[in-house]
Amino acid sequence: MLGMVTTLGGIGLFLLGMMLLTDGIKTLAGSALREVLTRFVRGPFTAMLSGTALTAVLQSSSATMLTTIGFVSAGLITFPQAIGVIFGANIGTTSTGWLVSLLGFKVSMGAVALPLVFLGALLRLLSRGKAAATGLAIAGFGLIFFAIGLLQEGMSGLADHIDPASIPGEGILGALLLVGAGIAMTVIMQSSSAAMAVTLAALYSGSIDISQGAAMVIGQNIGTTVTAALAAIGASTAARRTAVAHILFNVITGLIAFGLLPLLTWFEHGYESRTGNTGGVGMLAAFHTGFNVVGVVLFLPVTSRFARLVERIVPERQSEFARHLDDSVARLGPVGLESARRRLVDVMRVQVARCRECVRRGHHRHDQTIRFQQSREALPRIAEFIARVALESNAREDIQHQVGLVHAIDHIERLGEVIDRLDDIPAIVARPEIEPARILADELLTSVIAALTTDSAPGTPPAAAKFAARLAEQRKLLRRDLLERTARGSITTSDGGLLIDAVRWLDAVGYHTTHALGYLRKPVRGPQDPAADSNSSHLA
Repeated sequence: MLGMVTTLGGIGLFLLGMMLLTDGIKTLAGSALREVLTRFVRGPFTAMLSGTALTAVLQSSSATMLTTIGFVSAGLITFPQAIGVIFGANIGTTSTGWLVSLLGFKVSMGAVALPLVFLGALLRLLSRGKAAATGLAIAGFGLIFFAIGLLQEGMSGLADHIDPASIPGEGILGALLLVGAGIAMTVIMQSSSAAMAVTLAALYSGSIDISQGAAMVIGQNIGTTVTAALAAIGASTAARRTAVAHILFNVITGLIAFGLLPLLTWFEHGYESRTGNTGGVGMLAAFHTGFNVVGVVLFLPVTSRFARLVERIVPERQSEFARHLDDSVARLGPVGLESARRRLVDVMRVQVARCRECVRRGHHRHDQTIRFQQSREALPRIAEFIARVALESNAREDIQHQVGLVHAIDHIERLGEVIDRLDDIPAIVARPEIEPARILADELLTSVIAALTTDSAPGTPPAAAKFAARLAEQRKLLRRDLLERTARGSITTSDGGLLIDAVRWLDAVGYHTTHALGYLRKPVRGPQDPAADSNSSHLA
């Protein structure tokens, strides 16, 4: 009974230590997690390396997976890149097994574990910022090793009452029962690392043998997908795809590992006959890492095909402009704002292209008309999403960014109204009397489309700003000229009014496109409203 109580206490302290260590490191890292995933993830291989490193540092594959789901939901990384991170997270999570097996049992940490807890708690209570986060991580680290000592003690007590031969493990059915036990352990503890630590402690104390421990570890590796599955409920299509990819990869890798169990048993028997020692916790940790590496080696070359398979299983049902706008992304603060900004860039790209067609008087394809209407219908939803974004830090630049995106929506909506008007009067826009304004508007829109395509440099492109200023001046000149022609009777009063309106609307194109772009091209600090020093009439 005492051994059971000690074991349960060790599990609780291990979970608490893992939470403190993970939270402390995440606070220390700050925006570094986003920087790593957005800067270093370029393809499946670099995504795999990033996922491995992040999980090894955070000591939590669940934290990596939840971050990945949030980022792919926000559209900051692509789905194939997210799959690469999943591969890496499965390798990185095996570092806990090595940490426990190499230090927890072979190096006596009991003498320093409690002082580490004291030092970490002291730092957390008496300091702020990075120092407090460091204290949290140190306290968590100390608790982990203190918990390993308790697990070892508890399992040693249980070993006197448990005969490994009595535990189902022989044959396929017995191994499957142990796999199920490993899944259940991870689901109950909500941590594959804690389940792995318990399994290693049981193996170290002799409560189970290497083959039984390996079967349980396979189940724990599969059970860790439950967190991702829960996080994907009600989330975006990209998040659900990421969760499905995680489940498929871990299940298939588990099947491969299950097929390797006889090989592990044969190797362990050979090792024991040569050395007189059992494989022990180090061999189990190596098995855990080994079958995950085998899975990655098999899957990595076919990442694109695997991604297409998952995309067929979980098809996209939302408009392209409404993707990545679920509540799970809104809770990510600055990440949510960046997701909204990217959706607005997509909307504006379609609207500006349609506007250029109106200016050039080209014919609209039906599919382009549908996309244009979908982009306009998406604006209210994007605005609602921006209002839901939680900015816990209340950082001034984040608030400016949020306000700037609302400004951008206003300009994009007005641009849509201008497009409607230009689309209603194709003959007037094509009249030679206002040809200079039409040419300038065409050049401006071309430069804006190029800027939206690259979406990298901040602010309104100099070329677009130059064309907008020239278009504003041209409006004044053409208005004066058209009024004089109307007065002389060269053109009718109705034609003169329509031509003046067309020029004003072309000027409004320049005003709203450059202003919207100015707000969208500032991903951190929103610009001051350039309307104050504009010469444009900005009449839509």
